Amino acid sequence: MAITDNQIQQAAVTIDNYIDGSWKAPASGKRMPSLNPARRSEIVGQVPDSDLGDLNEAVKAAEEARKAWRKLTGAQRGALLFKVADLLESRMDAIGRAMTREMGKTFGEAKGETARGAAILRYYAGEGMRPIGDVIPATDAEALMFTTRTPIGVVGVISPWNFPVAIPVWKMAPALIYGNTVVWKPAAETAVTSALVTACFHEAGFPAGVVNMVIGEGALIGQGIAEHSGIHGVTFTGSGAVGKRVGQIALARGAKYQLEMGGKNPIIIAADADLDLAVDATISGGLRSTGQKCTATSRVIVVRDVYEAFKQKLVEKVKMLRVGDGLEQETWLGPCASEKQYETVLRYIRTGIEEGADLLLGGQLPEEPTLGEGFYVTPAVFDRVKPSMTIAREEIFGPVLALIEAADLEEAIAIANDTEYGLSASLYTRDIGSALAFIQEMEAGLVRVNAETAGVELQAPFGGMKASSSHSREQGQAAIEFYTSVKTVFVKP
Repeated sequence: MAITDNQIQQAAVTIDNYIDGSWKAPASGKRMPSLNPARRSEIVGQVPDSDLGDLNEAVKAAEEARKAWRKLTGAQRGALLFKVADLLESRMDAIGRAMTREMGKTFGEAKGETARGAAILRYYAGEGMRPIGDVIPATDAEALMFTTRTPIGVVGVISPWNFPVAIPVWKMAPALIYGNTVVWKPAAETAVTSALVTACFHEAGFPAGVVNMVIGEGALIGQGIAEHSGIHGVTFTGSGAVGKRVGQIALARGAKYQLEMGGKNPIIIAADADLDLAVDATISGGLRSTGQKCTATSRVIVVRDVYEAFKQKLVEKVKMLRVGDGLEQETWLGPCASEKQYETVLRYIRTGIEEGADLLLGGQLPEEPTLGEGFYVTPAVFDRVKPSMTIAREEIFGPVLALIEAADLEEAIAIANDTEYGLSASLYTRDIGSALAFIQEMEAGLVRVNAETAGVELQAPFGGMKASSSHSREQGQAAIEFYTSVKTVFVKP
């Protein structure tokens, strides 16, 4: 599927599913538009509205392909992943532009995400040459006992719209290097971007059926992946309600599953914090990508001694942020990714006001008339938020910061832990004792000291506690635990 950079800039493209090494129109013939959230009348692409027949075809192709794929050496599979990385990197501008047009993040962020995708592919390509087992002493002196790993089979990948390159790549790359085949359902909102990523796998020479992409409604194709007896493992990133349903379905039929389901991430500002650095981290962690990150800062818990000083510095800097089309160089903050997400953000802002929080600034349509057609909202900062308020408890997934006052660090950590989520958390302090207490007591899968909440290293395990995940971990060498099963071998002459 050859889509030029010029087409990505100007035209609505028609996207097909990718099944068994070929681009195929949906069997139903139905398509749906992918819209530009910066200009809702602009169609970026017409994408498949697939049915279960398309999914069944993809699963069958993946099942047939896995027999030969698993027999390749890790080095052979890795060589193909290296090729995909090179292709992805060489098309960074086209893929980044498609991403910006489909979901609104700035062009710089979109290109950075694409570069991250290439880095993830190279990391897992190298995993093909790493050990996958251990020799274990046997009680029988004549025997050899060791462990090895075997791929789980066909992996169903269900990925969201907020990171349409990085998240599916960090799921597919380890699945593939460890010998599995893949059926991928990307978010329909970013299907053009997803097709460009899939084209890199195709052009790298992946055997037919090893990677398959089926685009359609989540309620049909996503649930179909969870239910399909031919899919042996399901990896999901998205909302908590949908994730729990995916997990329940997979569990009921004995399939392996992993879920990453968001967070309500706190940043704590201690009395001795460098306030300028803390403000920058709060803004970057909470408002970049329009707050549409599962690790985005949402709750800003500030110790009383520095609350007013921190608030003043934060408001002054947030006022300077420019909202606009992500393709314009001067834009800092793009639109919400869709009308649905836009309405959700506005609803939470209204709820915050109704429950008594003080809206210091933002939370409105931008004044520029040229932005009237997009799903724009100016970044909102709420003051005097109580931990019991809705905006302090529910995931908003938008550019909204809730300031919460704490008497001291001990109370701040207690407030930070008072949530059903446990994905990411951050503390700004100069005191090593405070840092160690935070690390020990914080109930989150990712804790960061003097760094923003929204930062994930590709070589490190990633995942949450409590309702943020299924307690599994993605990325780094931890990924092998989901995508393989341990086999213990006992050999006696």
